Amino acid sequence: KYIWGIIKNRRSVLYQINGIEDHVHILTDLHPSVALADFLKDIKVASSIWMKDSGMFPKFKGWAEGYGAFTYAYRDKKMISNYIKKQEEHHKKVGFKEEYIRFLKEHGVDYEEQFL
Repeated sequence: KYIWGIIKNRRSVLYQINGIEDHVHILTDLHPSVALADFLKDIKVASSIWMKDSGMFPKFKGWAEGYGAFTYAYRDKKMISNYIKKQEEHHKKVGFKEEYIRFLKEHGVDYEEQFL
């Protein structure tokens, strides 16, 4: 709910959010007046402070320096939302890093190993 509030304050709409121990997926629109880098920075900074101060996440040290952001076709919104809902179950079969690298390669996205 905390991240949802950040997104709402940036005049954007949260459709789905879920995560596991080492990452989080967020399906959202991005208001045209908001730059993607600023949007992610706001989410990371504010949620990091809250997570550390709340005491509910004692192992949380901070978010990774980088992030991945991808556009989607409206017709795929429900499929992506369902994928996000089932993160815990899905990553029991396929590790996040393995899946992410495959996804980047399939879409021709260059990446640096140090940022994964």
